[in-house]
Amino acid sequence: MNENRPWVTHYPSGVPANINPDEYNNLIEMFEETFEKYRKLPAFQCMGKSITFDQLDKMSTQFGAYLLSRGLEPGDKIALMMPNLLQYPIALFGALRAGLVIVNTNPLYTPREMKHQFTDSGAKAIIIAENFAANLEKVIGDTSIKTVIVTSIGEMLGTFKGTLTNFVVRTVKRMVPKFNIPNTVTFKEALAQGKKFTLPDLQTKGDDVIALQYTGGTTGLSKGAMLTNRNLVANMLQIRASMMPFLKEKEEVALSPLPMYHIFAFAVNALALMSLGTKTILVTNARDIGSIIKEFKNDKISVLTGVNTLFNALLNHKDFAALDFSSLKGTVGGGMAVQKAVALKWHEVTGCHLAEGYGMTEASPVISTNPIDGSGQIGTIGVPVPSTDVRIADENDTPLPVGEVGEIQVKGPQVMKGYYNNKEETDRTITFAGWLRTGDIGLMQPDGFFKIVDRKKDMILVSGFNVYPNEIEDVLAMHPKVLEVAAVGVPDEKSGEAVKVFIVKKDKSLNENELREYCAEQFTGYKKPKHVEFRDELPKTNVGKILRRALRDGNS
Repeated sequence: MNENRPWVTHYPSGVPANINPDEYNNLIEMFEETFEKYRKLPAFQCMGKSITFDQLDKMSTQFGAYLLSRGLEPGDKIALMMPNLLQYPIALFGALRAGLVIVNTNPLYTPREMKHQFTDSGAKAIIIAENFAANLEKVIGDTSIKTVIVTSIGEMLGTFKGTLTNFVVRTVKRMVPKFNIPNTVTFKEALAQGKKFTLPDLQTKGDDVIALQYTGGTTGLSKGAMLTNRNLVANMLQIRASMMPFLKEKEEVALSPLPMYHIFAFAVNALALMSLGTKTILVTNARDIGSIIKEFKNDKISVLTGVNTLFNALLNHKDFAALDFSSLKGTVGGGMAVQKAVALKWHEVTGCHLAEGYGMTEASPVISTNPIDGSGQIGTIGVPVPSTDVRIADENDTPLPVGEVGEIQVKGPQVMKGYYNNKEETDRTITFAGWLRTGDIGLMQPDGFFKIVDRKKDMILVSGFNVYPNEIEDVLAMHPKVLEVAAVGVPDEKSGEAVKVFIVKKDKSLNENELREYCAEQFTGYKKPKHVEFRDELPKTNVGKILRRALRDGNS
């Protein structure tokens, strides 16, 4: 073992130090093998309706053939814009089989955000849930999109259930604004038409870009991370290797509340867990905590992926603790820091450890993880996945000694090719030697476990002292009367910046004096929140990540 990779000694038995990113020539080869291997097993399930790997194989072939029949050519970009539905994996694998490049798109985007992503990527086609088509109508004329496939929430749920679901969504809840886009076809029509055509064998190369995954755009306009076959195959193998000692092929049932268009669920659920023959249950609306609890009642969930706010919301739902968690083997948190209070409570209630992982879009996304059996360390992001090097560096990209705080930098086969049509940002993000600058501040412990201290942009500078919001939030979340917390820096005449916290109460009796007394016991002077604001809720992204920037800018 290389002495610069001390974390390898902490790999559970059965996890290799390295994977072979060239084990498959491309992602198509990987999932076609998966379809053949688990043909009769259920692959994905949504609202009680499931499809087998065999059905996924056939329908994705039909869908891919239809896309090519519409004049699309290998290398063209296609946007996928829908919540978690059975249509998503069919469209995903169908588009890839047609040699197209996937552009995952958040359905909650505003017309402005949609226009930027579609024009920047040059998308020529889109599969969109009808709920969001009115926004597409406003900008489609400014894009290169010519092929529009519209789908409904109930379209793949069967005649009775699908009709009822669509009636409720369209008529009762009025969730589908009127739109008028000429020459659209429905998802089912596309599948039916696709039966008339033959899909050619389009084997893309390892270095070919097959997905443009747009970043959140927290530092300006969002950028498209170019992810290749090799990137996604590598990360799929890395995730699979990290989880294999604890899971069994053909036997797992994974619950996916996070949307598949999000890179976390895309890589972990749609690719890695699927490759083990896992049945993945798709949750269409993760904000509906009751629907997630219902899935626990209906099935023996063995793997759950999510974000800290989701786990916290589940723990604070009156019906959650009464569920049967005997089948739950692994819970993985990503997307944002997992708070210690939430991790401890999760284990107390479910008997299952909450393992924090770490990644970013530019790394396809998984960089490091704690083992799901609880042998990791709460409060850390675990150890790098196989074939991944991580270092801590200063502002000149010089590696720092163990224990010192600096920027987390990553090198491995999962690191993106670059940003699409943006060499300047690519050069700023990836060093000449191939290290990905994450923008996260952290340290490596002597045992090889890594810790995130905070994002560069979120760090608060109080009278020359660094204050890290994650630390403030983690401690305040331990207060028994606090439900949610966010910490930001605000301008201060005396200290440059001061700490402000936004609190959602768990117990209405909590007041500012009680909170300040608690902070006085927990923090040194410059870390104490100078400003406290109570809120009924905190602004979040649609995957539950708290928007510190919105709070800081006063735009929430």
